[in-house]
Amino acid sequence: MVATFLAWLDLLGVAPGRRRYTVNIHESADVGRAERFWLERTGATPAQFGKTALKRHSPKTTRRNTGADYYGCLAIRVNDSADLYRRVEGWWYGIVVAAERTA
Repeated sequence: MVATFLAWLDLLGVAPGRRRYTVNIHESADVGRAERFWLERTGATPAQFGKTALKRHSPKTTRRNTGADYYGCLAIRVNDSADLYRRVEGWWYGIVVAAERTA
């Protein structure tokens, strides 16, 4: 999903330098490993990554997202994205109107 979203941003002409990333992960996980994983997957620079958001561990809950393949969740933001937002909103509006006409 991340690769698809980044490819979509490329298609829309969103420069890689406008992208910012944040890793959200449980504090009991291997945070450094997750940060390296997302850095490699995105091809971004370390400067594009904000401070990792840690979720406190609660021993009362049974987490399923554990183990060697747990890398947390990556949040992606685009700086100066108001114009991009309006374009995407317009496309969705057009899709919805067209879908209602055929229904």
